[in-house]
Amino acid sequence: MIKILLADDQRLVRAGFRSILEDEDDFEVVGEAGDGEQAVTACRTLHPDVVLMDIRMPGVDGLQATRQIAGDPRLDGIKVVILTTFDLDDYVYGALRAGATGFLVKDTEPEELVHAVRVAARGDALISPSVTRRLIAEFAVRIKAPEPSPRLKVLTDREREVMELVAAGLTNDEIAARLVLSPATAKTHVSRIMTKVDVRDRSQLVVLAYESGMVRPGWLNDGPPPV
Repeated sequence: MIKILLADDQRLVRAGFRSILEDEDDFEVVGEAGDGEQAVTACRTLHPDVVLMDIRMPGVDGLQATRQIAGDPRLDGIKVVILTTFDLDDYVYGALRAGATGFLVKDTEPEELVHAVRVAARGDALISPSVTRRLIAEFAVRIKAPEPSPRLKVLTDREREVMELVAAGLTNDEIAARLVLSPATAKTHVSRIMTKVDVRDRSQLVVLAYESGMVRPGWLNDGPPPV
């Protein structure tokens, strides 16, 4: 059973999401929060698997709450999915850096919401890869002089190759197909990479890849930048 916490200051939004999610046999909405402070408190008492977190909330906003959740060892394993619209891109990028698993646009289709929660719960891939690529690419071009991270020196050539594909938004299955690996092997590579470079999840791995200059927007079409 996947336990879900809804954090949004609009009751109608929470009610709409609850109605969709509770139609699934393997979902349980364990609580709701009207602001970030309530969301953090609820996480500490309810320990949900996934938090659907709005950014714009009174008091402690979703970005601050995400930082607190990601930074609390007691809440390790809780996946935060940011609810956003494209006019909130700056905040979403900040949320990624803070430790959010990914994003979901508020007007998403019901089946996409359900899929996103399942993907987040298993920690297998970023939410909405096409949205992820669009947002990360936009902010990557704002980084005037990416600096190679010494954290990447510990990676093997194969691990760098896998990390580049993660940064492009590919799932484990897609990485496996591209590199002619088994999905289990691809997943093992991703887990080992995250441990080596000390990141919490795939989202932070993507941010590190762009900020260090390992990849750039559109590199799948013309190859990654030279190392």
